[in-house]
Amino acid sequence: MDVEKSIQTEASLAVPAHSPHADIQKSRGGRKQLFKSKTGAVGLFLLLIIISLALTAPYIAPHDPAKANIAQKLLPPAWEEGGNWEYILGTDGLGRDIWSRIIYGSRVSLIVGFSAVAISGLIGLVLGLLAGYYGSWIDALIMRVTDAFVAIPAILFMMLFMFVLGEGVGTLIFVIGTTGWVSYTRLVRSEVLSVRERDYVRAARVSGAKALRIMGVHILPNIISSFIVIATLSVGRVIISEAALSFLGLGIQPPAVSWGGMLSDGRQYLATSWWVATFPGLAITFTVLAIIFVGDWLRDWLDPKLK
Repeated sequence: MDVEKSIQTEASLAVPAHSPHADIQKSRGGRKQLFKSKTGAVGLFLLLIIISLALTAPYIAPHDPAKANIAQKLLPPAWEEGGNWEYILGTDGLGRDIWSRIIYGSRVSLIVGFSAVAISGLIGLVLGLLAGYYGSWIDALIMRVTDAFVAIPAILFMMLFMFVLGEGVGTLIFVIGTTGWVSYTRLVRSEVLSVRERDYVRAARVSGAKALRIMGVHILPNIISSFIVIATLSVGRVIISEAALSFLGLGIQPPAVSWGGMLSDGRQYLATSWWVATFPGLAITFTVLAIIFVGDWLRDWLDPKLK
């Protein structure tokens, strides 16, 4: 009994009570660190602009992104000779406004990015918790399945599933989400292995707490910061995967607009009309960089080892 009381006492000391004042202090510290980090501030600023464009696309896009106008095809950007300020970034091979298509394409990229990460993150979180907490044959089984997924390139899985299930935004989210959970599982498992033998977890077991409660109340809050960071960084990877599949003709199909589809349409004009592929490529680049910058800032803020 003395041992149990000792463990419980240590646990209560190891896990400080939740305090609204502590939350306020942490929030202020996060804002200060954001403003100190130039890349973090720039990334957040860019990401907010991109999200704003996606949310207000029907109101700010100057043209219908799917409407063709052959008489205006392959117009250069407005600042170049032959350009037209009505089509500020020029037009593609069918006379569609590139700026309007980039604005609408941001909606697809962000929806697919965040939704697929939510699915893969949830799968990886659950499997990682189970593998790390229970160990034994459960851990062995989950990790062998994880190894099998690692052995085969994810793009091949996604291409195969897209062939079988067909195209569409919903299908694309499902395919990317259900094939991208491996990194989360490995991370969460390693974090759980380092936490599960700490005093406050042992105290919870001794007091008779059930496994689900221990994982949800005592383990998850102590590993969630690492999970949030890798999930944030993974959004950029998912956006690139969506663009790659759309570029190959397996992702978003016309008349829906995607940056990857715009790249695919513009590859045949690279030598003569550089703007058709360049601007959607830049949109992908800036979006992924913004997410990476925000992810790096979150890592510096949430990871106590870096403070």
